[in-house]
Amino acid sequence: MAKILLTGGGTAGHVTANLALLGELREKHTIYYMGSKDGIEKELAEKAGLPYFGISTVKLRRYFSLRNLTDPFRVIGGFFQARKQIQDWNVDLVFSKGGFVAVPVIFAAASLGIPIICHESDFTPGLANKLTIPFTKKICCNFQETVSLLPKGKAVCTGAPIREELLQGKREEGLKLCAFSGEKPVLMVIGGSLGSVAINTAVRENIESLGQIYDIIHICGKKNEDSSLSDLAYYKQFPYVNEELADLYQAADFVISRAGANVIYEILALKKPNILIPLPKKASRGDQILNAESFSSQGFSVVLPQEELEEKPEVLLEYLEKLRENKEKYVNAMEESKERDGRKNVIAVIQSVLDEKS
Repeated sequence: MAKILLTGGGTAGHVTANLALLGELREKHTIYYMGSKDGIEKELAEKAGLPYFGISTVKLRRYFSLRNLTDPFRVIGGFFQARKQIQDWNVDLVFSKGGFVAVPVIFAAASLGIPIICHESDFTPGLANKLTIPFTKKICCNFQETVSLLPKGKAVCTGAPIREELLQGKREEGLKLCAFSGEKPVLMVIGGSLGSVAINTAVRENIESLGQIYDIIHICGKKNEDSSLSDLAYYKQFPYVNEELADLYQAADFVISRAGANVIYEILALKKPNILIPLPKKASRGDQILNAESFSSQGFSVVLPQEELEEKPEVLLEYLEKLRENKEKYVNAMEESKERDGRKNVIAVIQSVLDEKS
C-alpha cells in the first residue's frame, strides 16, 4: 500500500478532479491532501475525509504588484512546511492537479526525490504547471494536441478525471427538480460558477422562442437570477448546483456551456450534444478557445464565438437548430473517444509510476 499525496487548488476545478480519483485510489493506498491554509481545497478535501495539511502559498501573478516583492518569501516558507510534512507522512508519490498552491509542494517533493505526476487540463500549460513540469515524472493531459507541447516521453493523453457520481444521475430526478414533464427536449445552460453575462443575456433575450421548443435548465451563477422569469413553466434557473448536478445532466438532451476543461470533459463523458461558447481572449489567456477548437475538430461540439453571440443574440437559435439536426453525429463521435474515461486512464498512469518505483 503506497502513500499518495494529492495537491492542487485555488479553484474548485483543481480540487474536484483530484477528488474524482479517490474511489479507486483509496481501495489500495493511503491518501493525503496538501494545499493552502484557507483555500477551497481545504474545505473540499476535509469534507471528503482526507488528512489535510495547509501551507503558506501565493498567487502567481503575470502583472506587477508590490506583493511580488514579498511572495518569494512565502513560497520559500511553504516549501519548507511542505517538505517537513511530506517527510512526516513518508509520501511515496505526489499527484498534482495544478494551481499556484501546488508549486511549493512539488518543489519540496522533488527535493526529496519523490516521483511527481501532474495533470494539465487546458490545451496549453498554465503558469503553475510550466514552473513544475521539469520536476515531474509524467504529465497527464486532456488534449492529444497538448502532448507535442510537452517534454518528449513525459506526456500522456488521459482526458480528465470525472467524478463517478456525475455518471450516476437519474433523469426523472432532474426533471422533478425542475417540475418538467419530460415531453419536450431539455436544454441545459451552464455559464460557470460565477455565471456568464453574455450567455445569460442571450438565453433570456431568446427565452420565448427557446421555450416553444425546449424546457430550459439555466445554471446562471450566483446573484444572477432574473426574478421576472421565475413563473415560466418551461424555465428553471439555479444560481449554483452541487449534488443536483448529476440528475440535471441526465435530464438534459442538449447543453450550452463555456469551454473550461473540466465541464467539457463532463459533457464528453455523458455524451451530451453541445454548443461551446468559450471565453474570448479579451477576458482570458485564450485557453477556452483552444479547448473548444479541439472538441470541434474531433466532432464533439459546435462552437459559437461570444463576439458573434453578443452582436446577434438570436444566432443562438440557429446554432441550436444545427445541433438538433446533427445530434446523432455528435453523440457517435463522443462515444468513440478514448479520453471519455479519464479517471481510469489517470489511475493507470499513477499505478505505472508506483510499479516503476517499487
